[in-house]
Amino acid sequence: MTFQTSFQADLEKLFGLKTVSYKYNLGKTELFHEAIANDRGRVKRGGGSNEQKAFPTILGDKGPLVYYTDPDCTGRRTKDTYAVKWPDVADEIWFKADLNPYQPAQYEALLARVVAHLNEKKGTLYVKDLFMGSDPDFAVPYRFVGEYATHAMFCHNMFPKDLQGVKDVDSRRWTMLNVPSFVCVPERDGCRAEAAVIVDTKNKICLVAGRADYCGVNKKTIFTVGNYLLPKEGRLSMHCSANVGKNNDAAILFGLSGTGKTTLSADANRRLIGDDEIIWSDNGLCNLEDGCYAKLIDLDKENEPVIAQALSKPGTIIENVPPLPGKKMEECHPDELDLFDGSIAENTRFSYPLDANPNIMPNGQGPHPKTIVLLTADAFGVLPPVSILEPKDVMYHFVSGFTARVAGTEVGVSEPQPTFSACFGGPFMAQRPNVYAELLAKKMEQNKTRCILLNTGWSGGGATSGGARMKLKVTRALLNAALNGELDNVETEVQPILNLKMPKSCPGVDSTILNPRNTWTDKDAYDATATKLRDMFRDNFKKKGFAAFGIEERI
Repeated sequence: MTFQTSFQADLEKLFGLKTVSYKYNLGKTELFHEAIANDRGRVKRGGGSNEQKAFPTILGDKGPLVYYTDPDCTGRRTKDTYAVKWPDVADEIWFKADLNPYQPAQYEALLARVVAHLNEKKGTLYVKDLFMGSDPDFAVPYRFVGEYATHAMFCHNMFPKDLQGVKDVDSRRWTMLNVPSFVCVPERDGCRAEAAVIVDTKNKICLVAGRADYCGVNKKTIFTVGNYLLPKEGRLSMHCSANVGKNNDAAILFGLSGTGKTTLSADANRRLIGDDEIIWSDNGLCNLEDGCYAKLIDLDKENEPVIAQALSKPGTIIENVPPLPGKKMEECHPDELDLFDGSIAENTRFSYPLDANPNIMPNGQGPHPKTIVLLTADAFGVLPPVSILEPKDVMYHFVSGFTARVAGTEVGVSEPQPTFSACFGGPFMAQRPNVYAELLAKKMEQNKTRCILLNTGWSGGGATSGGARMKLKVTRALLNAALNGELDNVETEVQPILNLKMPKSCPGVDSTILNPRNTWTDKDAYDATATKLRDMFRDNFKKKGFAAFGIEERI
């Protein structure tokens, strides 16, 4: 029996697929042409469901593929993401607003309808065999099966391939079935909308049914699986970036969107392990991925040269960037595209291989970290530029996952908006936050890892009250001091309202800014704003029920 007929038999046994045809493990150039010829769906609100979705630029297959998602799916469908509530995992999975429970009987009926739809359609499915994780000791086999060649090409970019030494591949494999042409019916199928993304831990299946064709669904869903599986083995899965210095000193940088995670981890003096999804095991650090999925909106090509250069490379994917006015995409050079144009989506994206970065760690692996950085962009302007965290502080701030966004233009919104995302990636955390926090604390203790809270936000006032964004030069100096151990034994003081330990000095930084109260002209206003933020932390802690998980309140 050949390998190809073997995988066909596997899919028939797993799903009951009998009359479909497959295109197995095609290369990126083949997938490029398949996507342009065959990927069809909706690309405009109110439009038809048989529109072309993938296009070449003027470079043809020597350049990127440009892909357009369904207009209702220009990002992850968080409210339509589920895990099957099998009895044996009902108490184990952290069900919440962005990982909802799906009743087993309704799920099994939906899966049967999706398979019947494919069998009746007698369509073509693209298959890619990949891995989640670059360390063969625990890499999870991942088989993508889907209708869009673009998605198969995306998975080729984003995940390790041909990894040698992985044991029990067949028995440990997870399979994603991605069927955008199916339309869910909420009243019949038990979901909220016409699309559903469902994790089935019992059968090792990820089902994407309906118009959920944003490329990121294919990686974030399997990342959620990793966040369920790996902690059970004592391995910490993290939504973070990681790099390694010249002295083999690794660092982890946690941070939500807009906090500087990608910018600060891209350092000419440090080698990149990965920029988004990292595993901390007994072997050290390991990239879960083999590619990068970067935001393009408002990208400054001079400040982000790696991404800018990758825009024109073959085999990469540009998502939801419009062509130049008056031109077809086939007439546009990728370097000329307007990356400030959010007319299709604010969440324009770009998928490219990790080796497009000039300074990466071999095999996406590195040593145990010496430093952990929790990034926050405090738009209230009251957090210290840098705080030194003790282990209990780390657990508290890790599960809090705080940043603050600048107020928008809506009527009545006049101050920054707090955002709390547990473990700096709450939507993807399939187990309760204390599981990850306890693993983090344990690994920090075992490896004598230091931790800082680094504020890349505002100083001297809030974003809407006269403050200024922290200069990147200052943030870099604070980060480098922490990485070099120069804050380990420095004299400190405590910010009394927020209970944060602040260094009194730092090489290359004006010491007066290290205590944020010093930078405010109106000290009473600082105290009032700091008290307001403290109360927001406390409200979030109470609302999320962290005390019941064994987390100690620190503010």
